[in-house]
Amino acid sequence: MKTLTRSLRAAAAALLCTLAGTALAQDWPTKPVTMVVPFPPGGVADTVARPVAEALGRELGQQVVVENRGGAGGATGNGHVARAAPDGYTILMSLSSISILPEADKILGRRGQYTLDQLKPIARFTADPTVLVVRADAPWTTLAEFVADLKKNPGRYNYGSSGNYGTMHVPMEMLKASAGFSMVHIPFTGAGPAVLALLGGQVDALSTGPASVLAHIRAGRLRALAHWGDKPLQSLPEVPALKTAGYPVEFAQWSALFVPAGTPEPIVQRLRDAARKAAVDPQVVQTITRAGSPIEYLDAPEFQRYWDADAKVMTEAVKRIGKVE
Repeated sequence: MKTLTRSLRAAAAALLCTLAGTALAQDWPTKPVTMVVPFPPGGVADTVARPVAEALGRELGQQVVVENRGGAGGATGNGHVARAAPDGYTILMSLSSISILPEADKILGRRGQYTLDQLKPIARFTADPTVLVVRADAPWTTLAEFVADLKKNPGRYNYGSSGNYGTMHVPMEMLKASAGFSMVHIPFTGAGPAVLALLGGQVDALSTGPASVLAHIRAGRLRALAHWGDKPLQSLPEVPALKTAGYPVEFAQWSALFVPAGTPEPIVQRLRDAARKAAVDPQVVQTITRAGSPIEYLDAPEFQRYWDADAKVMTEAVKRIGKVE
């Protein structure tokens, strides 16, 4: 009888938790939701976040406010959300560098701002190979010319990035190792400032997602020499892949939505449902595709598997780069 009583109590408690979770999801959100972008305006994460935030707001019935919280190559914003209250009111639109930075902290012997298990994935929205770009007035019109010149002049040229070990740093280091040239790395606080530095002549090249540079390429201010993908880019079909030139390197700069671990499952499910609808929202699709990043949507379970595999590859790449001050 005591065992039966305990079982009934446990069942009742579970039912109450389920009902409470359902009620929570029905009530949430009762105020605006903050979507943190861990980079300054102008980069891929920001380009994706703004139309997605608007669509999520329409689905949830509350405004979703984008907050740019840049610093440390994305670690500052990622860490802020990882430590936030898991109540659904602070969410994160981040990039694939989210997987890289904790390993970089280990290599540098410093305390990390977050761990991957502090964040729970909701959905992936885009997954773009990065593109090698230079100014339109640069002396290189092809990848072959670029590599040949850099080999002849080791250390003469530099490239910009969104920060050490970020999604603009790692692919360039992968190419440098594969092609055997030397180039100075100049880190900035995000893709936007790095692109401005390229346009202004402070750096000679960079690797970034198409969304950050497509408008400048179309306007004739920048030139794309190659990309890190395994198939032609929808936005730049004439740009060759590095693999076709004999450099077996690939890198995808993906954007995805996360919440703090511990966020109640009913809220997670509501966000997943809203994200799924946002990914096919005509305004979202048109805005992001026009910027050069076609939607490559993955719901949480599929994205978790993708993220696990990608994080393993990126961790190994960071270990090969080693310590960078």
